[in-house]
Amino acid sequence: MLPDGMSRVTVLAGHYGSGKTTVATHLALELRKTRERVTLCDLDIVNPYFRSIDNRELLEKAGVRLISSPLAGTSVESPGFPPDAASVFDDTDVAAVIDVGGDDRGALALGRYSEHLKKDAAILLVINKYRPLSANAKDAAALCREIESAGKFRFTGIVNNSNLARETTAQDVLNSLPYAEELGKTLRLPVIATFAADWLEITGENIRPMNIYKKWVTL
Repeated sequence: MLPDGMSRVTVLAGHYGSGKTTVATHLALELRKTRERVTLCDLDIVNPYFRSIDNRELLEKAGVRLISSPLAGTSVESPGFPPDAASVFDDTDVAAVIDVGGDDRGALALGRYSEHLKKDAAILLVINKYRPLSANAKDAAALCREIESAGKFRFTGIVNNSNLARETTAQDVLNSLPYAEELGKTLRLPVIATFAADWLEITGENIRPMNIYKKWVTL
């Protein structure tokens, strides 16, 4: 089930290792269950190692179009900007998920679309309490402001994806809830969902199970 707070175009940005790619893949596949045309756009031109292109076969089999740099998945350190990225804003019949690179450097890719984002997009901050530099709400809020400044946008909501990769327990996820709520209050943003690996079988208000479709490094 998709969380509230999404839009026709949903952008995921945040700190390195927060799990944006996994969340993006999950949301795109969930969207495909109810929408005929879905696109996942990989705008991560910073990190060549953990990319949506790793899930190309899975996405295409499900009928999700993947837009990524033609050099993504190669040894090129900076893969470059996907030439078809603008199409997610131009074609209003498409539901799109945009996976943005980490921190302020990754958010720079969105700057050219700042006017589009103001009109028809949800921009979600993906957080992970267990990542360095964002372990408390104060530090996470500072990172958020840096990302917004670089990308020339304002976040519209928060996705809590706190995890410890393979070592994650149900209690780890539950322990992250106060952190997410505190950050939401600090930033005056709603926490639209807390995602947890489906095998953890956690129940609770606003906790959503998520399939893990990529190699385990971080969720």
